Amino acid sequence: MAERKVLNKYIPPDFDPAKIPRLRLGKSRQIKVRLMAPFSMRCETCGQWIGKGTKFNARKESVEGEKFHSIQIYRFYIRCQRCAAEITFKTDPENVNYEVEKGALRNFEPWREEKALNEEQQQTKDEEEENNPIKALENRTEQSRREMDIMDALDELRTQNARGERVAEADVLEAIANRGEEEEELRRLAEEEEDEQLTKQAFQTAGGGRRIKRACEEDAIAHEREIKMMAVALPHGSQPSNTRGKLTVAPNASVSLGIKGVKVKAVAVAAASTPPLPPTLAGMLGAYGSDNDDSSDDD
Repeated sequence: MAERKVLNKYIPPDFDPAKIPRLRLGKSRQIKVRLMAPFSMRCETCGQWIGKGTKFNARKESVEGEKFHSIQIYRFYIRCQRCAAEITFKTDPENVNYEVEKGALRNFEPWREEKALNEEQQQTKDEEEENNPIKALENRTEQSRREMDIMDALDELRTQNARGERVAEADVLEAIANRGEEEEELRRLAEEEEDEQLTKQAFQTAGGGRRIKRACEEDAIAHEREIKMMAVALPHGSQPSNTRGKLTVAPNASVSLGIKGVKVKAVAVAAASTPPLPPTLAGMLGAYGSDNDDSSDDD
């Protein structure tokens, strides 16, 4: 236990490192490594789906005779999890990717097709600019305009963010409160407008298209005052007339004026068909009795 944490080891005085045999390994030897699947694939033997990132115990070797700008290409051997069939793939430095050799089929990846299409379009564009200087000038002008639009959008976003940073908490609460009051006021106005529309619809037309008028308090008071004045002006002994077009009212009766639906209770008889006549001599004498009549009544 004393030698477990020591930093130096004992070297005998007769130690000769040249006598230790060297392990000579060939360049094409295989090395066991632990790796993850760099892409999703499907086994051609059993159809097993192998997802990207699945861990395998693999063997790695250098590919002889294949290099990309002095970059060595390596080959990896893995086995299917279901049928143990051998699957091989190798590195692809040119496209910064991997390439399947045998045993599996790589799943379709749309972004790879999009990348290839973009590269093809860029190549076509470069060829057009080389052959046509006007086209090259137009492309540069369009690119400058696009960059200016992007910069303007970024400046606007920065301005909005700066404005938002300067807003205090009290201002935010006040804005929220004001918005609530405005919504309440709009709701109240909408309710009043709706009530007004319902009122107009209720008093607009009757069954036969006849317009209905509202009763006016001032008109009712004026008509009641007029009836009282006519009743006071009549003599006590006059009789009501049934002449057409004239008003006939019994004492203490409820009368409908026929104007805006107002009913008025009369305090005396209404106006007669003709104006009151002046009192005559016979009428004046008939109003008084003789002394004899009074004495006979007393007896």
